[in-house]
Amino acid sequence: MISNPERAYRAGFYTATIFFIVTTLFPFFWLFVIAVTPRSNLSDIGVFTPGGTPRAEVTIPLLEWTLAVPAGVPVDLNPAAFIEIFTVIPFHRYVFNSFLIATVATVVVLFVASLAGYVFGRLRFRGRNTLLLLVLVTSFFPPAAFFVPLNRLFNANIDVLAPLMQDGSLYNTPYAIFIPLSALYLPLSIFILTTFYSQIPDGLEDAARVEGTTRLGALFRVIVPLSAPGVATAGVLTFITVYNEYFFSSLMTNGLERNWAPMLEGILQFQGQFEVFYNLMAAASIVAVLPVAILVVVAQEKIVSGLTAGAVKE
Repeated sequence: MISNPERAYRAGFYTATIFFIVTTLFPFFWLFVIAVTPRSNLSDIGVFTPGGTPRAEVTIPLLEWTLAVPAGVPVDLNPAAFIEIFTVIPFHRYVFNSFLIATVATVVVLFVASLAGYVFGRLRFRGRNTLLLLVLVTSFFPPAAFFVPLNRLFNANIDVLAPLMQDGSLYNTPYAIFIPLSALYLPLSIFILTTFYSQIPDGLEDAARVEGTTRLGALFRVIVPLSAPGVATAGVLTFITVYNEYFFSSLMTNGLERNWAPMLEGILQFQGQFEVFYNLMAAASIVAVLPVAILVVVAQEKIVSGLTAGAVKE
């Protein structure tokens, strides 16, 4: 029998937290180690040979201790890879492409999901639950199931698009990426916003309507601000998913930065036919993660409150 359950709970909690932090941050540490290690020394840190071998000895002057540097710990730091990724290829353009496509897709998804969430969450009509279920069912299909019809559509010569696009085709354009991605991740945002909009008291919207505000005005002036955690959660989830997407973007573009290829295509550019620049790929991966990491740090409070909303009923 546990004599002090509270202490046992704290010990278990801290153990689980430390385990989670280590397993989450270790891949980033390993990427950093590979990025700052010269290509000639990559085999010494266990990248190609399991375990590696001690490569050098470090002497501590005051204590007169001599320590052997184990494998996996960089000695000759060379941060030039973080500069080289922008000189070998225009990697900043790949990151910009992903960032812009993810931003546009997030705005489109939030706007459409807000309108649909208002209809499903605030209005009462026959067949509402069935229609909402049908919308959610579309998210159960894998993205590959939609590729063939979308590929035929976007590679076809559409006369209406001829004045705007070359040959009327959407191939190698940002529209071929964010249109299907917006449609794929729209159902989840609709579900999240429907849940939040349905919890707003009717009296707040009625007060705005009495003052002459339309339904659309009440939505964006009353409902959306009061549902900020849900909107932030849906926006961040959509942005991260589209930013990291590779399937559609790799098939709808030819991999060139000027044709809106995403940052994952840029990372793969460091993989040549006869040689793989692992340190450049690691440095590019770290740089590509920074926008998403900053977004999550800034919006973490809204995300947590949005994901936990409704868990406790008052």
